[in-house]
Amino acid sequence: RQLAKENPISADAVIAVPDSANSAALGYAEESGIPFELGLLRNHYVGRTFIKPEQKDRDFGARMKYNPVRDVLAGKRVVVVDDSLVRGTTSRSLVRMLKSVGSTEVHFRIGSPPVRFPCFYGIDMPTKGELIGSTLEVHEIEKQLGVDSLGYLSLEGMVSAVGQAGPYCTACFSGRYPAPLVDVEEGLASEDGPAL
Repeated sequence: RQLAKENPISADAVIAVPDSANSAALGYAEESGIPFELGLLRNHYVGRTFIKPEQKDRDFGARMKYNPVRDVLAGKRVVVVDDSLVRGTTSRSLVRMLKSVGSTEVHFRIGSPPVRFPCFYGIDMPTKGELIGSTLEVHEIEKQLGVDSLGYLSLEGMVSAVGQAGPYCTACFSGRYPAPLVDVEEGLASEDGPAL
């Protein structure tokens, strides 16, 4: 719901990037009053594409993972809700797919803030330069993806939407790491975050 409050748009359908964004898309649809549709079918035999080490594997995986439902999407202004936007590989592929089946507008809404910093705690996003949100402004990302608009959930909105007090790691969004990081090459600990 918070994502729709922060990033409203006029559209005909809300769809999720299944399965991780299903809840966020349902909340967006409910808050906005735009109907939720099952516009993308997911191939469950293709794993998480953004963590594959090679770009060619990420590109191939993104094309194989989703199938757009033409009858749901043709002639419609579509809001696509995803849980995060890391490199942009999947998003670019989805935009091409949706436009190829006749969607007239494609608006992306992301259920997290921009991923601007690497995760050093187990997720494969090793360099800041690979993260689309680390160096580009929203209007530049819109152009790279080919979307009509792009909106992110704010960090404050994300924490408030969780609804529980507690320590959350938000380092990939804020750059504030919960533990000092060690520069392996220099052998130095950094209190301010990674040496990038």
